[in-house]
This record gives sequence, structure tokens and C-alpha cells, in this order.
Amino acid sequence: MGIADQFKDKAQELADQAKEKVGQAKDQASERGSQAQDRNRDQEHGSDASTGLRDRAQDAKDQARERFDR
Repeated sequence: MGIADQFKDKAQELADQAKEKVGQAKDQASERGSQAQDRNRDQEHGSDASTGLRDRAQDAKDQARERFDR
């Protein structure tokens, strides 16, 4: 393996890491947005605890499915 190949491999590795970090940041931002919406909805509608838990469980399920589908 030549030096040029090593640089190409390292560049590809760094690009892959960057894409992964971007994906993680998007997931975290989505989660924070979802949590903020849940808090606002709960405050506005005074929803009971079971509805909030059900919504959070659905959000977690959706996020897991999105990660798995990648």
C-alpha cells in the first residue's frame, strides 16, 4: 500500500466520520425539538401523564427505526 493510498483511506475515514457526526447532530436536534413540542403541548392542553408517555414512546420508536433504516 503506497502513501497515496494511505492518504486516500484516511480522507475517506474522516469523511465517513464527519457524515456520522452530522447525522448524530440532526438526531439530537430532532429529539430536542420533539421534546420542546411535547412540553408545549402538555402545557397548553394539560394532557395526562399516560398520553405524554405514549408520545415519548412513539418518538423513541420512530427514532430507532430511522437509525436502523440508514
